[in-house]
Amino acid sequence: MYDPTVARLTYRALLGRRRALILGALPLLLIVIAVIVRALVGADDQTTADVLGGLALATMVPLIGVIAGTGAIGPEIDDGSVVYLLSKPIKRPTIIYTKLIVAIAVTMVFSAVPTLIAGLILNGNGQQVAVAYTVAALVASIAYAALFLLLGTVSRHAVVFGLVYALVWEALFGSLVPGARTLSVQQWALAVAQKVSGGDLVTSDVSLPTATILLAAVTVLATWYAGQKLRALTLAGEE
Repeated sequence: MYDPTVARLTYRALLGRRRALILGALPLLLIVIAVIVRALVGADDQTTADVLGGLALATMVPLIGVIAGTGAIGPEIDDGSVVYLLSKPIKRPTIIYTKLIVAIAVTMVFSAVPTLIAGLILNGNGQQVAVAYTVAALVASIAYAALFLLLGTVSRHAVVFGLVYALVWEALFGSLVPGARTLSVQQWALAVAQKVSGGDLVTSDVSLPTATILLAAVTVLATWYAGQKLRALTLAGEE
């Protein structure tokens, strides 16, 4: 279910100069803001939760997920080079699973690691806030990578749709409309973070059992459907 050659090509595509600059800019911005906030406010647990929740989890993680998830396969479909990959004796689900693993790994490295660093800078992990949001970033990375990989498989406008989901649904509707929060990867990840922190600084509108089920369901279904779409694309090419 994992092909090293596909993984190497996907890493090369995601970590090319242009995408690497974009992927690195967001974590760097978070760390710079953390340093400034710590210098101005000092070590404050509530401020740490606000920065990590509002900037890291709500903005940085989904944006990196969009870049990594859609970039893992979208450009190959757009420029037609996916035909070369599909012509190789590699099972179609293996291609999807491999690209998903790469997208998850890239999203985790560029989101969870800087989230932890920023949290340690802000309050030294007081009340487990830094670790809680790091775990949330790790969990969210899996679901975001699967969702945006699916978008990259089914649409030529995957980046646009991904940005709409990340910035409009997650950031805007997810914070203003109570019902929308139930269908938010951010809220599902926060439910896990709330369990880790064990305090009142990290809260979610979704219970932990519900969040766990939804995270698993979205990841599995998105991955499965992406595989089905890739198989259909193969059949169309063969015809």
